[in-house]
Amino acid sequence: MSIKRKDIQAIVKGDPKVVRAWVMYDWSNSVYQLTIASAIFPIYYNTVTRHGTDFMVSFFGYRVVNTALYSWAIAAAYLIVAIGSPLFSSMADYTGRRKGFMRAFTIIGAAGCGMLFFFDANHIELGVISFALGTLGYGGSIVFYNSFLPVIAEPEDQDRISARGYSMGYLGGVILLLFNLLMIMKPELFGFDKQSDMPARFSFLSVFVWWIGFSTITFKYLPKYVFRKRTGRERIFTNGYHELRIVFNEIRKSFRLSVYLTAFFFITMGMLTTMFMAATFGEKELGLKDSVLIPTILMIQLVGMFGAWFFARLSGKIGNLKSLVISVITWIVICVYAFTIKGASGFIIAAIFIGIVMGGSQSLARSTYSKMLPETTDHTSFFSFYDVMEKLATVAGTFSFGIIEVLTGSMRYSVLAIGLFFVVGLMFLLLLLKREWSVSE
Repeated sequence: MSIKRKDIQAIVKGDPKVVRAWVMYDWSNSVYQLTIASAIFPIYYNTVTRHGTDFMVSFFGYRVVNTALYSWAIAAAYLIVAIGSPLFSSMADYTGRRKGFMRAFTIIGAAGCGMLFFFDANHIELGVISFALGTLGYGGSIVFYNSFLPVIAEPEDQDRISARGYSMGYLGGVILLLFNLLMIMKPELFGFDKQSDMPARFSFLSVFVWWIGFSTITFKYLPKYVFRKRTGRERIFTNGYHELRIVFNEIRKSFRLSVYLTAFFFITMGMLTTMFMAATFGEKELGLKDSVLIPTILMIQLVGMFGAWFFARLSGKIGNLKSLVISVITWIVICVYAFTIKGASGFIIAAIFIGIVMGGSQSLARSTYSKMLPETTDHTSFFSFYDVMEKLATVAGTFSFGIIEVLTGSMRYSVLAIGLFFVVGLMFLLLLLKREWSVSE
């Protein structure tokens, strides 16, 4: 089938309007990561699903530990994204409409967050499924969001733009969280009773409105059609998996990419599991109240803005890989320390260092991979592989976290396991650095 000229949209790399639109999606979707995944929802979830010292809940008739169910809901959502993203990428390549798929996942994710308004002790299944849908939408949209970076930016600008996106995401998340925190801490200002759970439930609605509203800016300016490829209608459902296999074979031929992605897998296992489970750990294992937890999570975001900027500058001076090594070593120290903490002060200290390395680690991981890619116009397939790795790492990390808690009865041993993930990732990074040093000699 021929491609009509009107379907082709010229893309000028570095266009300020397009770059701002791309960055704006971090601003719009990061409220899910902060309000839903990190701060208010985990605390609300633990409150709703706990009955005194009883942490067991019934999920479609099955009795399960509440926090294990929470971590497995995350794992299930990311597993669906990991399995389905090659199909979605194939369809995006076939039609050229990667922005359309990104918008569809945005709607699913935002709607899932809005549905959490109806979550209470009598609707456990609804709450868990809605949370999983929010996670699914967030994870699915990122597949296409990340693939736009090498399309809209020159290689030398990608570190800076990637860090800018994360910084804007932290800022947007903080602004909405501050509003929601005020609503929860001072409910009378909004006409709510002090004992009411409505402020928390309205905060879930606010994520829906924010995510949908600000993402319209992104979808207005990002190119509609990108590298459209018609490969035959009979292959539209399988071509993504075929291209993923091709990308995998290309990566196997590259020592740098294969070792880096192995390191990335283990680092992501630790990093994203920490992001999802930090507030749950503080509430359940340390007994911290939301008056401590929510401001602490807020502080992580504020420090994270500095961290993303700091590691972008550091990578400019010593290189991406060395900067990543520094961040991973910091993660290992944090995990060992977190195993020993007893109260609020220890949790806050750990949170400060998590904030410093969280944004920097994510931003560097994305831009380092982007720089390692071979010359290609097939960015969606390469970033599909990257995102499949990220999602599978999240599945493995959160599922392991829940399993270890069920087996040991303590989330502290799950935290130690996260530290081991980082150790393995560090070993592969050092192997890559050693190879590069030997080549440069």
